[in-house]
Amino acid sequence: MSSKTELVSVLQRNPQNIRNICILAHVDHGKTTLADSLIASNGIISPRLAGKLRYMDSREDEQIRGITMKSSAISLYFKSEEDEEYLINLIDSPGHVDFSSEVSTAVRLCDGAIVVIDAVEGVCPQTQAVLRQAWLEKLKPILVFNKIDRLITELKMSPDEAAIHLQQLLEKVNAVTGSLFSAEVLEKFSKSTTSSEKVLQPGEQTVYDWSAGLEFSDDSDLYFTPNNGNVIFASATDGWGFRIQQFSKIYAKKLGIHERILDKTLWGDYYANVKAKKILKGAQAKGKRPLFAQFVLDNIWSLYDTILTRRDKEKCEKITQSLGISVSARDKRLIQTDPKGYLKALCTQWIPLSQAVLSGTCEHLPSPLNITGDRVEGLMCGSTYSFDAFPPNTQALKTDFVSCDPSGKVIVLVSKMVAIDPSHLPKAKKKTLTDEEIQERREAAKQRLLDKQNAADTSETNGVATQPATESNDITESEPHFVAFARVFSGTLRKGQKLFMLGPKHDPSHIQEGDDEIVNDLHSYPHISEVTIGDLYLLMGRELSSLCDVPPGNIVGISGLEDQVLKSATLSTTVACPPFNPLSKDNAPIIRVAVEPKLLSQMNQLVDGLKLLNQADPCVRVLVQETGEHVIVCAGEVHLQRCLDDLRDRFAKIKINVSAPIVPFRETVIPRPKVDMMNELIGGQDKDLMQRFKSKAPEDDDMIEDDQSAQKSKRRNYFERKGCVRIITPGNEHEFVLRAAPLPEEVTKLLEIYADDLKILDLRDVEFREKLNRKSQLNNIKTVDEQSENVKINLDTTKRLTDLYLKIKEEFEKTKRKTWVGACDNIWSFGPRRNGCNVLINRVNGYRRPSVWSALLGECPHEKEYRELDQSIVSGFQLATLAGPLCEEPMQGVALILEEWNRGEEEISNEPTDLQESFKKSSKGSLSGQLISTMKEAFRTTFQNQPQRLMTAMYTCDVQATAEVLGKVYAVLGKREGRVVKEEMKEGSDVFDITAALPVAESFGFAEEIRKKTSGLASPQLVFSHWEVISSDPFWVPTTEEEIQHYGEKADFENQATKYMNAVRRRKGLFVEEKTVQHAEKQRTLTKNK
Repeated sequence: MSSKTELVSVLQRNPQNIRNICILAHVDHGKTTLADSLIASNGIISPRLAGKLRYMDSREDEQIRGITMKSSAISLYFKSEEDEEYLINLIDSPGHVDFSSEVSTAVRLCDGAIVVIDAVEGVCPQTQAVLRQAWLEKLKPILVFNKIDRLITELKMSPDEAAIHLQQLLEKVNAVTGSLFSAEVLEKFSKSTTSSEKVLQPGEQTVYDWSAGLEFSDDSDLYFTPNNGNVIFASATDGWGFRIQQFSKIYAKKLGIHERILDKTLWGDYYANVKAKKILKGAQAKGKRPLFAQFVLDNIWSLYDTILTRRDKEKCEKITQSLGISVSARDKRLIQTDPKGYLKALCTQWIPLSQAVLSGTCEHLPSPLNITGDRVEGLMCGSTYSFDAFPPNTQALKTDFVSCDPSGKVIVLVSKMVAIDPSHLPKAKKKTLTDEEIQERREAAKQRLLDKQNAADTSETNGVATQPATESNDITESEPHFVAFARVFSGTLRKGQKLFMLGPKHDPSHIQEGDDEIVNDLHSYPHISEVTIGDLYLLMGRELSSLCDVPPGNIVGISGLEDQVLKSATLSTTVACPPFNPLSKDNAPIIRVAVEPKLLSQMNQLVDGLKLLNQADPCVRVLVQETGEHVIVCAGEVHLQRCLDDLRDRFAKIKINVSAPIVPFRETVIPRPKVDMMNELIGGQDKDLMQRFKSKAPEDDDMIEDDQSAQKSKRRNYFERKGCVRIITPGNEHEFVLRAAPLPEEVTKLLEIYADDLKILDLRDVEFREKLNRKSQLNNIKTVDEQSENVKINLDTTKRLTDLYLKIKEEFEKTKRKTWVGACDNIWSFGPRRNGCNVLINRVNGYRRPSVWSALLGECPHEKEYRELDQSIVSGFQLATLAGPLCEEPMQGVALILEEWNRGEEEISNEPTDLQESFKKSSKGSLSGQLISTMKEAFRTTFQNQPQRLMTAMYTCDVQATAEVLGKVYAVLGKREGRVVKEEMKEGSDVFDITAALPVAESFGFAEEIRKKTSGLASPQLVFSHWEVISSDPFWVPTTEEEIQHYGEKADFENQATKYMNAVRRRKGLFVEEKTVQHAEKQRTLTKNK
């Protein structure tokens, strides 16, 4: 073990002086350059190479692209001015939006964060995203304003202008933080007011409290302010950085003003009266220069002007003497040839960046001992289940978390698996030889040389020519070695230790046995397995160092888990520990490609490589579709390229064929249009043959006739107008009438937002249905067991589901259409996968079926019933919404309404013998299976009776461009069906912030094209935003005279929806209606040569 590793091992045992931090920022804001400066302070790399080497970017494609693609950790040593020794576990995370899952894995392991912001570009979309991630994980951040040198060299700002610019930038950052804080306070306040509501007595008046709870909340330590020391001004590329407290010490001696006063006044609207040696307020109102510009920025601006602009050698020497800095002769010669290098050499001694960042980290960011109880509960139970519902032995583990007890229960979180080249492992490194070993090897080499010469002489005398012996190279490239990226929260982790691996569905409240009993009967617990800890590693960026044990509060690499852990895991010595809350993913994978080997004989290698890729990347998903295709699902184009390179070069090590990117679509229906393609009103034209009906019907589709004699006729006309489908099962057992309608847009958005909560609602509904079907418990459905099950659901989750019910009901009522009156209380199911954005609504007269909300609202089950084969209809609905009729893509925003359900005589009887007779009469197999397939086709048919549309996935595209290339950015967006949503010009610069919407299907190659067109002056960030309806009808053909005159009989123009639909159908092997010969000419026979 090296001296560095020994020092780290000693520091690991003092959790009070440990800091686990990560660097968060938008792409190209200087995270890795900042990390280089911190690494150089430990002597791992040369200070001259800081910012150029990019030490934490160990991948070749990271160096080529110049962006970080993975989060990597390194342990640094820091000694404060008070001679306190600190161990700082630093994690450098990516800033590109495609790798936001890597940020999630880094944030989960840390207690604090360094948020880096470019002083020119300001608060970018990904900056807001990382601030939100840090807030949700309850990390305490400090702020670094980087690239301040750009204000001097590029924007040519004066110190006063720069001070105003930085103040405005700080206000924007605090505004983001304040919005997160206020949203959380308002949420907590609404919960407390809801829980404290009381029932009013007769005659008692309602008293409304209009306070939002913000005035009672303490936000004193929430915001960033340089006066508190949690803001650092820096230029990582030039190696300098400072907090205003450093200048307070300097000017306290010169001005004779107390240091504490300067700490509070160097930032803000203060100015100095030097003669009176006073600091007064109101610099802006009195036209005075603020202290920050006068005492701080003036010095830095003059330094840049002297070195970079004037290159004044004599003045540089005076500056170094006044600052008490000694510059080497080699660096002095750089004034004329490389002034940037001289500036960096001078600044790293005057105000070194590492000193400012590391000292601020140790002072303001918490240690593992300062972990809060709220964060512990968030890690252990998340937002679904209540911490109080856990058994006492599980709740007792909270003490181990907070105290970081080395002798407590071992609790380890594995956030991801990292693929390491075997040559980088400590075992593969050559050991340092002693003098005796070097002498032995020298003698052995001499002996081998003598033996070779003797053998050559012997062969010459015998006249036999021999080939020189060549040593066989037995070293072969092996598979990557996986190391778990983990943190020890409690207990001491040791090599060879046996721990329980707890699956995501593990519930400690269901475990009654002790840990020893479970070890002997592990096969009875599907969510618990036993693992053995392999080698323990100290993560040092590109290198690993071996450790014997790891105390709590430290970040560590663990080997030997590749066969048990897929992506993340919870390890513990006790099964009472619940699994950690799943990692949050802001950017879900959406782009798919199908891969296959060029040689079919290498299919097994491809499958093995895909398994390794799936394990090594926390965001990628590997699927095998029904067609047998192996599909990779990625977050974006850059992420996709990295995954394919890894598959070729590291994991499968074969040549592969990659399909064109597979973009998901959605299918929906819209209200019937009132104008045609020429914006002409659709009058008496029959645009849709399925909408013809003989008798006239009233325009209001929700009016109810009171005439009983005409009821049946009017209802039939109503069904015909609404595009209803009447269908009968093959054995004439059941008759159904159903129709489709577009859901209100707000209801669809609510279902999309609450998709995760709908899964819990479905579990409650299944439990409710099972209890209702037990005839023996109909009189006492609310049993003790059910009450205990309901307690487990977090009150917050129950409240969210109740709010969802009320919001959906309110949105239905806002439409003021009788079609949606009572629809919320008659929802049969959600789909697809029981948590999608489509609903099945029960409108059958006489069928009082419990809705999906019954278990949540506690409705009385005695008045409700379930018919036979009820779930077969639900299954048909799930299948239909999973694959729509246009191109087998999922539906979205569709309400499928069951209007009538008429049963035959056999089904009305509930006798088992009659049911068996009906099954015998059916000649096509099980009635349940027939009904599923029948309902699936019926739902698809009624979908086709409405105006069908495709929905495409949309990116939000954020581009920063100068005025010179603004037109080129617009041209590229217009070419790819994009539209500009917002355009703003940044104050004090000629840079425009452009926000646009771009279809995912048109985004491939977009970033590269826009960089080429703008000569690298614009770089887009693409984040999945929403689903949008394509306005054109995929089956539209010109029918009216105006349309034929404008578009021609063949309508020879590119219909975007038709193009997308045919491309998806062609890929899936479905029928595509297209002409074989598009433009034919008469064949011309050439004259034969005579």
